[in-house]
Amino acid sequence: MQTIAHLAKKAFKRYPQRVAVKDEINEFTYEELRIRAYRLYWALKQIGLKKGDRIAILMSNRVEHIELDLAAAIGGFIKVPLNYRLHPKEVDYIIGNAEPKVLIGEEDLIDPLEKPNCQVVFIGDQYEEWLLAQYDLEPEIVSKEDDLFAIMYTSGTTGKPKGVMLSHRNIISGALSLAIVCEVTPEDTIGHVAPLTHGSNFLSHVSWIYGLTQVVFNKFDPSEFLNDIEKERVSVIFLVPTMVNLMFQDPNFDVKKLRHIKSINMAGSPIAASKLKQAIDTAGPIFVETYGQVEAPMVITTMPRHELSSRLESCGAAGPFVEMKLVDNDGNEVNSGEVGEVICKGPLVMQGYWRNAEATADTLRDGWLYTGDLGWADEKGYLHLVDRKKDVIISGGMNIYPREIEEILNKHDGIKETSVVGKHHDKWGEAVVAYCVLNEGCEVLEEELLQLCQDHLASFKKPKEIHIVKELPKSSYGKILKRELKNMDGGVAK
Repeated sequence: MQTIAHLAKKAFKRYPQRVAVKDEINEFTYEELRIRAYRLYWALKQIGLKKGDRIAILMSNRVEHIELDLAAAIGGFIKVPLNYRLHPKEVDYIIGNAEPKVLIGEEDLIDPLEKPNCQVVFIGDQYEEWLLAQYDLEPEIVSKEDDLFAIMYTSGTTGKPKGVMLSHRNIISGALSLAIVCEVTPEDTIGHVAPLTHGSNFLSHVSWIYGLTQVVFNKFDPSEFLNDIEKERVSVIFLVPTMVNLMFQDPNFDVKKLRHIKSINMAGSPIAASKLKQAIDTAGPIFVETYGQVEAPMVITTMPRHELSSRLESCGAAGPFVEMKLVDNDGNEVNSGEVGEVICKGPLVMQGYWRNAEATADTLRDGWLYTGDLGWADEKGYLHLVDRKKDVIISGGMNIYPREIEEILNKHDGIKETSVVGKHHDKWGEAVVAYCVLNEGCEVLEEELLQLCQDHLASFKKPKEIHIVKELPKSSYGKILKRELKNMDGGVAK
């Protein structure tokens, strides 16, 4: 297995005049991208970067993400992508932890930060002049397949974010897995509307294998997005389930604008089976579901589009570059149909957490990644996720999985999204409490939802309370923050 730089070099040579990447401002062929990546490499060397040094990147979706990937891969530098939706104090923490040699990004995003202890380069005129002052001579690729390519920080839903160390081998394993499950061919066009600092970036590296065109969109607006992907003839794209829901709920939704789409890779958070069925019934078999986490990017399991409609409640079988099993609290493998923690190993799995030996030792044991996710597998190995281990509700000594209750509530046509948590109860230990957001224009009584649960769930699993709220608290990555729900009194935060 080679590095991202080696794969890109082959694409430069084979497809020089093909459009490599474009956004609403710029468009570069593979030859133009080669020149820019080489100049960026020399610019980074000029300010003193050496193999293993970090490059922090703070910008919205734009083509510069792609060339920074390549320059970092050539020089053995380690990129640290920063989510631009984070609070400045959160970004300050990550920069302090990663200690980059340089921060490259948009001025309006960098200005609110505490003065970084590194060189800063603003995207725009300064960045372009910086590149133009360099040679475009081909540099030697110094990175190796097991060298770090990126430190990607977790969303920090349970505490301070941890820096996940990913090698070239990890990234390419993920890219090859996505290429297989999304059925990518040399004729495809890759779209990016989800942040290139996170999930969409893993799909980006499929492009080097086939010499594909990547189209970068800066923001997600359901109506504009449909027009854009139709115009650009995007055929493969990564979306989080929230985007899929918003797209289908948009009053201007026109399924004909998805006519070029072959595969929509959904990942990042679970999607209710009822919502997924509605999407497939409307748009056809264009959805590919994958399950992973930053520590094993995107593809611990994969569910091809032609199988998804018959396995709506599963997230697929083990991907091609992982071995997966489910274990009990003592690490013993459980039987088919029994709930256990998902663990996996293989070239997809991270190298560990940056400067956090304790968390690394707790998560990586004997080569296995302990995901913290609970699930069960059927006899054919298809995984059914139950919940996060830390989110299990224990009421009266019984384990209750919030996702099971959420799936029932999501069956109601008036429900947009829901989240279930456990709250302290003097008698039972914890009580089941549900928070629901309604679709626009819908009126739903809490009594209706309680009856729906009573019709489908055992008595001990039924919510003791259901609250209708305007929105659910979410992280900058779009993940529901259950810890904040636990601190809410009804629909109001304490």
